[in-house]
Amino acid sequence: MFDCRDEVLFYTKQLVNIESIVNTNGEKEIAQVLHAMIASLPYFMEFPEQVVISRTSDDELERYNVLAFVKGTKSDSSDTVILMGHLDTVGIDDFTQLADLACNPDELLEAIKKEALPESVRAHAESGNWMFGRGTLDMKSGVASHLYLLKYYSEHPDELEGNLVLLAECDEEDSSHGILSALKDLQAWKEQHGFNYIAAINADFVAPRHEGDENRYIYKGTVGKLLPSFFITGSETHVGSCFEGLDPNLIAAELTRQLDYNPDLCNEALGETTVPPVSLKQMDLKPAYTVQTALSAYVYYNFFIHSWSPKDVLEKLTVQAEIAFTNALTLLKERYERFCRMTGEPCRDLPWKVRVMTYGDMEEELAQAHGEEYTRYIDDFKQQLLNDQSLDVRMFAAKTVEEAWKWMPDKSPAIILFYSSLYSPRVELKGDRLEERNLMEALDKAVAAVQPSYSKPIVVRDFFPYISDMSFVALSDDEAALETAAKNNPSWGSKLLVNYQDVRRLNVPVVNIGPYGLDAHKKYERMELDYSLEAVPNLTNMVIKQLIGGK
Repeated sequence: MFDCRDEVLFYTKQLVNIESIVNTNGEKEIAQVLHAMIASLPYFMEFPEQVVISRTSDDELERYNVLAFVKGTKSDSSDTVILMGHLDTVGIDDFTQLADLACNPDELLEAIKKEALPESVRAHAESGNWMFGRGTLDMKSGVASHLYLLKYYSEHPDELEGNLVLLAECDEEDSSHGILSALKDLQAWKEQHGFNYIAAINADFVAPRHEGDENRYIYKGTVGKLLPSFFITGSETHVGSCFEGLDPNLIAAELTRQLDYNPDLCNEALGETTVPPVSLKQMDLKPAYTVQTALSAYVYYNFFIHSWSPKDVLEKLTVQAEIAFTNALTLLKERYERFCRMTGEPCRDLPWKVRVMTYGDMEEELAQAHGEEYTRYIDDFKQQLLNDQSLDVRMFAAKTVEEAWKWMPDKSPAIILFYSSLYSPRVELKGDRLEERNLMEALDKAVAAVQPSYSKPIVVRDFFPYISDMSFVALSDDEAALETAAKNNPSWGSKLLVNYQDVRRLNVPVVNIGPYGLDAHKKYERMELDYSLEAVPNLTNMVIKQLIGGK
């Protein structure tokens, strides 16, 4: 067992001290610092070509990944293990008056102690076994653990029957430009040095799954994430004649009532269940105030998957959207009839019908109706939208659907279902491949070896429950699933393009062994020192030794 606490703590503080908020110059700075740290190690001074700082591709920002590798000398095996982790963090606005101390753990701790704190936070702040600060948990202590192991094996390459690669990537907290660019670097090294990638170990944070949960989790594979989105059109009217129209916001409200926290939309696989979808945006697309009801509304929801494909999700949500539309029309009819009874006005039959379609289906209908005229128009429209830097990929998609809708021959109210963001694929480790079985066996042996020296249960589960870059080192989806995600994303090929074939070429089984703590992405983000600085590096090292250390 390594006595590594002090050294990993030192590296953690060095990394946390650099404010590396995603989509800021801090991402560039921390990559430069980490590259310099690694390049200054004696091994990499002897082999400088084995550490690189690599700029991301197809990225509007200047930022970098850092990659380094140690070639084992115990044998000439080409087997290679990847240690991966991200360098960026979320913002620090939630620290309010303590924002200046957010990346200074020692000073921040003293300042926090002076605040009125929840009892559990106070206990951790006073214990001496927790580090507070942005990035301490998510996930610079994990990167520090990897850095310690890289340094160790750079000093002891004779202990490796194979090679050890460190990948420290940017932009995990937003659009995954880092890992997607790094795939090309990893492929280049595979071709240049003959690497056979057999496993990847991520070091993202782990946390309690419920109140009172004392387990420290390790995860095989990861949850997938989609952003199903709905463009909802109504029938506009003057508010003084409200029953002559159909308010799309009513349909949007019923849709959120149908989808939000709905256990029917939890995906169970390998005995584990995702959390249900939840709304991330609900708005109408009316540009300014008028006394006319809105023409359209836009909503989107987080959606986690374990085994469902993007096609499965579209099919399930089409059914849910039809239920929501039906509920909205039923409610409108009931209220209209009550209003007529109150006023004595005659009731008429309301004309609207349930109408739900996917974006892919709408595109096919438009192509049939208008041919190349529509195709050229919408492609030109997307190119013009690209000039508006204020549009993120989600609003880009909404604007595209809104414009496409103008070409529909039948403009009766409808719900258009599509995806408006990056698809982060699910990764299942089921032991179908030898590499998967070897990694799972190594993980079990590592836990058995380290558990006696740590007081809390170390528990292995199948799906990392948060969005992570693990989604982009292996694929469990087939080509049809990826095609469905692309076909139903209006931003695909213009604002958004992911080469999933790069992922499939790497396709390395991945696990997550990361620091333990609480309140990631919150003001009191903190990580437990004992597990994060001692158990994590030793668990990771035990897996390395099982795979490429000659056991």
